[in-house]
Amino acid sequence: MKTPLIALTLLALASCAGKQAQAPAEPTLKDYFADDFLIGAALNMDLINGLDPKADSIVRLHFNSIVAENCMKSQEIHPEEGRYYWAAADSFVDYGVKNDMAIIGHTLIWHSQLAPWFPVDSTGAKVSPDVLKERMRDHITTIMTRYKGKIKGWDVVNEAIEDDGSYRKTPFYEILGEEYIPLAFQYAHEADPDAELYINDYSMNKPAKRDVYVKLVNDMKAKGLRIDAIGMQGHMGMDYPDFTDFEKSIEAYASTGCNVMITEWDMSALPTVSRSANISDSVVYNTLFNPYPDGLPADLSDHWNARMDSVTNILLRHSDVISRVTAWGTHDGMSWKNDFPMKGRVEYPLLFDRDYRLKPFMARRLNQQ
Repeated sequence: MKTPLIALTLLALASCAGKQAQAPAEPTLKDYFADDFLIGAALNMDLINGLDPKADSIVRLHFNSIVAENCMKSQEIHPEEGRYYWAAADSFVDYGVKNDMAIIGHTLIWHSQLAPWFPVDSTGAKVSPDVLKERMRDHITTIMTRYKGKIKGWDVVNEAIEDDGSYRKTPFYEILGEEYIPLAFQYAHEADPDAELYINDYSMNKPAKRDVYVKLVNDMKAKGLRIDAIGMQGHMGMDYPDFTDFEKSIEAYASTGCNVMITEWDMSALPTVSRSANISDSVVYNTLFNPYPDGLPADLSDHWNARMDSVTNILLRHSDVISRVTAWGTHDGMSWKNDFPMKGRVEYPLLFDRDYRLKPFMARRLNQQ
């Protein structure tokens, strides 16, 4: 007995549907690095609030960790004494919970973007050590308690040491001295014993800076204080960091028994701008410091991709001690490096370009797995 035509048609449709269901999924960053480390991105509020849906789709597809770009910094979340502004931070945390991501809080104690009231009294004079300690404890405890059980870990202290190994002369240091760092970690552990605690800084490949951080972390651990990871901000350029020093630093920080995290990964494709550069001449500015406003030349793009590929090889080589790598943004158009250090500068530092396409060095890796 012949099978009716309609039955054959239904069988064919079912077969096609089965093949579609079995089609390989789009390769993703989080799958590629699944056996190595968490892969994360810093999120701004435009993305959280649904104003950049393409970036949102990138984050949900490719990343399994997120960090707050600005909404948890002191001047945003605690701009006035005794008053906390939760809306933005709540939305950020809710986004991470909804998408089952490892959420990182950034940052509890930092001199930059510090609420102006924090280190001074009503006359503008520096507060006493006891007052500053109490303010630190209240700030850390209030924020960490609100998000207890939702946030995986916190950047407790950010950018405490200069490149030459000296302590940065922040208001915290000027009032409390070196003690402010272990105090911050003590308060953080008391506020949420289950949250991971991190210290974080840039130029972490600098030998003098590296030596001080290794000693600082070892000293804190010897006193019984918890510190779970050392964050190496991965702000890079075409001529820095030296990869040998970068790799030595990963090994040195891991020697403390802490995990290592690459916390703010991006790589400038433009010439490095000296802090002393004279940018008053607009012609010089455009020629030297903003040379590619309409896109990178192919040869420079190839060089950038090759250098980023080399960094990725280093990270994978040390994946036994690196627990998280976080890009500082999602696509080139939202990077903080645009307009920095002068307005109008167009940059190309992130894993995805302005058209939301994955850069070639990483696309090749995903397609070869």
